[in-house]
Amino acid sequence: MTAKVYLVGAGPGDPGLITVKGRKILERADSILYDHLASERLLDLAPAHAERVYVGKKRAVHEATQEEITAMLIERARSGQTVVRLKGGDPFIFGRGGEEMEALAAAGIAFEIVPGVTTPLGLAAYSGVPLTHREHTSAVTFVTGHSVEAIDWSKVGASETIVLFMGLVNFPAIAQELIKHGRSAETPAIAVRWATRPDQQTIVGTLGDLAGRIERAGMKPPATIVIGEVVALRERFNWFEKLPLFGKRIIVTRDRRQSSMLAEPLEALGAEILFVPVIEIADAAESNPLDQTIQNLASYDWLIFTSVNGVRHFVEALDRSNRDLRDLKAKLCAIGSSTRAAVEALHLRVDVTPEEYVAESLLDALAGEDLRGKRILLPRAAVARDLVPITLRERGALVDVVEAYRTIIPSDAAARAKEAFASKPGWITFTSSSTVTNLLAVTSRDALEGVKVASIGPVTSATAREAGLKVDVEAQPHTIEGLVEAIARTRASR
Repeated sequence: MTAKVYLVGAGPGDPGLITVKGRKILERADSILYDHLASERLLDLAPAHAERVYVGKKRAVHEATQEEITAMLIERARSGQTVVRLKGGDPFIFGRGGEEMEALAAAGIAFEIVPGVTTPLGLAAYSGVPLTHREHTSAVTFVTGHSVEAIDWSKVGASETIVLFMGLVNFPAIAQELIKHGRSAETPAIAVRWATRPDQQTIVGTLGDLAGRIERAGMKPPATIVIGEVVALRERFNWFEKLPLFGKRIIVTRDRRQSSMLAEPLEALGAEILFVPVIEIADAAESNPLDQTIQNLASYDWLIFTSVNGVRHFVEALDRSNRDLRDLKAKLCAIGSSTRAAVEALHLRVDVTPEEYVAESLLDALAGEDLRGKRILLPRAAVARDLVPITLRERGALVDVVEAYRTIIPSDAAARAKEAFASKPGWITFTSSSTVTNLLAVTSRDALEGVKVASIGPVTSATAREAGLKVDVEAQPHTIEGLVEAIARTRASR
């Protein structure tokens, strides 16, 4: 990509609502200047080398002025970078995208506009308030509430549905103006803060009493207000806030690169995910012993994978070597559905999959196999239970346990944990014994007071209990899917 500035709409809050084009541009960005209202989760889409600059604006706090933001866009583009200006909602709906576009055009900078889902559309979808409805309204007016005096409220008030941006602070005065110009005080009205996010806050009332309800609830900006008869439809169509885990904050402790496997299904149930990765998958400490082992790959009778990471590092070592999958003569065993899927993605057939995601189940699955004199390769983490190799050797097998990778504690784990626990989470999830041990290495056990613990299986649960933690739910089956279901069942039973 040549140097260019992209004004990209990030959507109203849910990171899944960014457009496909916006996502692809972020994946190629050199520099991202992002707003307060743009989800920081979207920054993970950018390459590791990409610069990430917060230029957010709140009502009373500006990280950078509009002039400074424009200057940064121009400077970076002139240096040859692909620059993304990531803006909440849509760049052209009260997003000052027009001003930035004018400045870029005047400076001779190539630019492109990528529209986004504007906040009212997200609010409508996630709060059950259609902005238009054949039986209720055929006209919608978008208006900013920054300056009450600058708006002709007699014209605005005639619109069947009114969407008020940035008008929370001035709403008492705005409501008075609308009523004064003929709008009924009984007109349904709704205020929504952080629309489409799991912490979405909604206050429903009428044009006459909504201001008082907002004050009593202590709602703060950013929020959007909708006024009109369509608001009355919310009672029937409010699907988002009825999701089983809506409003629940859940800590995910997995490696950041693999956290989406757990986070996404929890988010689909309405949960707010707090990412506290306390493990990071790293290469083996020394020159990879897998490289030497793969030279003798054809001599193994069995290859046992106990994790997706084991599969990934095995394949990477194979790619580094002068061997390929044609040298693999062994039968294949994979623990867990995700590990099996990783193997099958290589177009290899898995011969044995234990019923449960534990070492004991693996041993039971191999109980009918004659392993005497058989060579078994077990690529796995540097620190792992020895039950499998010990038992297989007792059955006469020749087992090579090879360090394929190791788990380390990320440098920012303590800071992330402190921030997450400060927000009073309802749940924390543990997907391995390492996640338990590493979390307690960067935070105190007291920090978990009042936080429910969800464990993926008996080994992880045992580690948690040995550390003095109470395990509230355990996945059954012992998989990511089972963990999500266990949390959802607990919530649904209340």
